[in-house]
Amino acid sequence: MEHFFACPYCGETISMVLDTSVSRQTYIEDCEVCCRPIQIQYAVEDEAVVEFEALRQA
Repeated sequence: MEHFFACPYCGETISMVLDTSVSRQTYIEDCEVCCRPIQIQYAVEDEAVVEFEALRQA
């Protein structure tokens, strides 16, 4: 599932394909615009994203 969100560093809207077959995930992905590391956390129920956070990597 494609999900759009704002980069926590540069503010640009970017998209990411989320795996909805897994109920909860946390991982690091680089912003496609500014290349900084973003911590992605999300939860899925019935193949719908119910929680999503894009955080600056500490």
